Amino acid sequence: MIRYIVSHCFSVFAWSFEVLVASRIGIAFAHAVFWSITASIAIRVAPPGKKTFALSILATGTSLAMVLGVPLGRIIGQWLGWRVTFGVIGITALMIMFSLYRLLPVMPSLFTGSMKKLPELLKNPALMGLYLFIFMIFTAHYTAYSYIEPFLKVIGSLSENFTTFLLLLFGAAGILGSVIFGNLGDRPNTPILVGCTATVMVCTALIYFAVPHLWSISILLVVWSAALMIVSLVMQVKVLNIDSNASDMIMSMFSGIINLGIGAGALIGGKVILFMSLEGIGYVSALFALLSLLWIMFMMKRYSAIR
Repeated sequence: MIRYIVSHCFSVFAWSFEVLVASRIGIAFAHAVFWSITASIAIRVAPPGKKTFALSILATGTSLAMVLGVPLGRIIGQWLGWRVTFGVIGITALMIMFSLYRLLPVMPSLFTGSMKKLPELLKNPALMGLYLFIFMIFTAHYTAYSYIEPFLKVIGSLSENFTTFLLLLFGAAGILGSVIFGNLGDRPNTPILVGCTATVMVCTALIYFAVPHLWSISILLVVWSAALMIVSLVMQVKVLNIDSNASDMIMSMFSGIINLGIGAGALIGGKVILFMSLEGIGYVSALFALLSLLWIMFMMKRYSAIR
């Protein structure tokens, strides 16, 4: 948190473009470290039997931040300047840091940081299989979602305002997914994971047919977003159950693999548009989602520990 706050201070007072870039790198590094440990902390502080609910609350906050953060940042930037935007973020982070210091109990790390644990994790076939699934499903998602705005405008001929509304709706629907997940409690989540993965596949396959119809595309985006959120939360539970003594490292790799999937999806989607057409992003996305579905079903059949 301190690195995050200090980096924002450098963004506020950046006297050159190079300083601004360096400060943004510092922010990204701090954010990645913080994000990689939040899920394991939420689970550890949750009351017995409330681990699923704790993750759903965390996901709800994330969804709200994604929905509200960008428009609030743009409003502050337009009215007061971009430096003020960074300043507001830094001050807010400072307040949050003091709140966490006062409210969170002292918790020793479950992992001492020795890199001797890393080879053991990398040799765990169940964990690596789950990571591969995460990579594939997020690649599938971002193959289409990275270009959803031009898709809605060009293929669907939707207005700028309605496109913005749909993007906000998509972000808000993640809250719905986290609420559904939170209400599942400690029920077996394998059928839910398979069903939601199949839902992502169907939604991406149908976006071309749904986009001409306002109600159809609106409902489809809500279902797609909620399903992906549930997939992400279920997978967090599954990877954390692999080895409770290395939860911090497991979640760090989990976060990194999601980012790899985001980058791979954006790259593949761009190639689809370049060599095929904008209309094809949904079909290619659905193909990757199908591969993800087949892979996770294979993993569930082979490794009983992750069912």
